[in-house]
Amino acid sequence: MSTRASIIPGILLAMTAYSADVKLIVLDPGHFHAALVEKDMYTGVDPTVSVYAPMGPEVVDYLNRVALFNTRAANPTAWRTELHAGPDYFERMLREHPGNVVVLAGRNRPKIARIEASVGAGLNVLADKPWIISKQDLPRLERVLDQAEKKGLVAYDIMTERYEVTSILEKDLVNNAAIFGVLEHGTEAEPAIRAHSIHHLMKVVAGVPLLRPAWFFDIAEQGDGMSDVGTHVVDLVQWTAFPRVDVNYRTDVRILSHKRWPTKLTPAEFERVTATTHDGVLDYECNGSMEYAVRGVHVAVDVRWNWESATGDVYEASFQGSKARVELRQGEAQHFVPELYVIPRPGAAREVDAGLEKWVEAHPGVKLERSGAETHIAIPAAARVGHEAHFGQVTSRFFEYLKSPASLPAWEKSNMLVKYYITTSGT
Repeated sequence: MSTRASIIPGILLAMTAYSADVKLIVLDPGHFHAALVEKDMYTGVDPTVSVYAPMGPEVVDYLNRVALFNTRAANPTAWRTELHAGPDYFERMLREHPGNVVVLAGRNRPKIARIEASVGAGLNVLADKPWIISKQDLPRLERVLDQAEKKGLVAYDIMTERYEVTSILEKDLVNNAAIFGVLEHGTEAEPAIRAHSIHHLMKVVAGVPLLRPAWFFDIAEQGDGMSDVGTHVVDLVQWTAFPRVDVNYRTDVRILSHKRWPTKLTPAEFERVTATTHDGVLDYECNGSMEYAVRGVHVAVDVRWNWESATGDVYEASFQGSKARVELRQGEAQHFVPELYVIPRPGAAREVDAGLEKWVEAHPGVKLERSGAETHIAIPAAARVGHEAHFGQVTSRFFEYLKSPASLPAWEKSNMLVKYYITTSGT
């Protein structure tokens, strides 16, 4: 071991370098998701993290959040930060690259160029969504995934919503033929799959009120709602309805319609969420809806950004099968907690109930609560770990792939291309 000095007031006075399989490089952490990757410690990962960023409020927010993780009373982390600040931070990172994994969570417009350069420099990439916000960048995404595969590198996006227990169980139910049957195709008027997401601009993250940079409200920099948050929604549709299936975005996907509309922010609201000023009401073009078909299955997705909510973000979805419909609801009746329901088709109730009775035996702690024609899948509280914990889960999965890049499923690549083809089709 060797000791190196670092001058980061209030963050770190001395650091010890450890021998480890993985060393993290955090590049320009302009989004709080970069800090959430460090909410936990990981076996085989060096606790010293090299951060390359311009000095400013965004990197200070990141450092403060990591410091809070290090000093929390319960299960504190032990991250050590080396900060490399300056206008040439990106070029310095590529030249020095003191680690083997680049973590990206920040500005979306330049993200694909940074991923390309990192992979080109022989670095693995763990990047927050979205990787691209413009359809014209889809060929770049395809090339960088090909390049990472050829080099034996792992380039992976942070799809935290796959680790939500309701998403896991919904996928399991939809792919259980005894309960769900087969996925129906639906029509443009009655899609077989519907997914709806509401996020909020003003929120608290890891106990700290979230301050967003002013550029977040520029859709040319951040992307609109469909190309940003819609990435999660479309990913869950693909992951649930077409698991481990290589779907070709060129031949298997049809975009049917899309639209976009604004959320209006008053000058006072804009100043509260950014600590900067804006003259007049801001029309933030962040809401979107899209209808499309994948291999003939009709899908409708809806993404919205509201100002603030006391009950948190919302995700709801429904999948129509030949035997039953599986629904994820998160409304007032569910106390704004995501809950799963199975609704049999007419004449299929007995068969679906028998399938559920067998299914629940393989899921300890889960209970079936029947009410009229539908069955509520009651999930134990201990299984609901919360959104912030999912960052540790997806990062741990990434590290597993890092040990054996060949273990990264081939369908992840085609899924990435389908996902971003859909989310950027309106741009």
